Amino acid sequence: MAGRGLVQSIDTITHPRVMMLDENQQWVLAKDPMHFDKPIAGVGLGLTFGKIMANENPNITIGLIPTAVGGSSINAWFADSLHQQTNAYPYNDMILRAKEAMKDGTLKGILWHQGESDSGNEASVAGYSQKFLAMVDSLKKDLGVESIPIVTGELGYFFYERSPLAEQLNGELNKLTKENECLSLVSAQGLNHKGDQTHFDSDSYHELGRRYAQKMIELQTTCSTVIK
Repeated sequence: MAGRGLVQSIDTITHPRVMMLDENQQWVLAKDPMHFDKPIAGVGLGLTFGKIMANENPNITIGLIPTAVGGSSINAWFADSLHQQTNAYPYNDMILRAKEAMKDGTLKGILWHQGESDSGNEASVAGYSQKFLAMVDSLKKDLGVESIPIVTGELGYFFYERSPLAEQLNGELNKLTKENECLSLVSAQGLNHKGDQTHFDSDSYHELGRRYAQKMIELQTTCSTVIK
């Protein structure tokens, strides 16, 4: 989700109504690299998503809240869980940044793209859905939200060669989204890697942004945000 695509000129073109909460929790015009989890952060799907959402409704400003941590297992996305590789607490940081952003607007949706780190063995794959739903339940409670549209995405099909169980994890994501009306899944069909058989290339991130926006627009007509 943090994005590892090559940053090109188009990725630095801003939109007057697409903002992002930067590393210092200040609102700035969104551009890539949007994330700051690692020095290798690059193009992701967020900027394309934000521009499409803004163009869909000329009366709104989109505020993006980057919180991704590349290489993190879903086990790191619970309260007080340390991701040793980055010495960060992903869940705690996500809640802190979301609460800061909510001082200036309404949380309208969540984008989730993660799972490569959980496709290494049968037990991790089998337990993924339960952990994902528990994480979402904690998130809603901590942010005071009863319902929220969530769009997630499949792992790249090219990753199957490195991790055969990745296809099974994609199956778990498919089942999750079919059983929950506020969850939707983006296909990775036709997308390419950047040469490492793990991360999407820039063009594929742009396409993911378009697919995520389409799913979010659809979800927002069927699953409205309810604040407690």
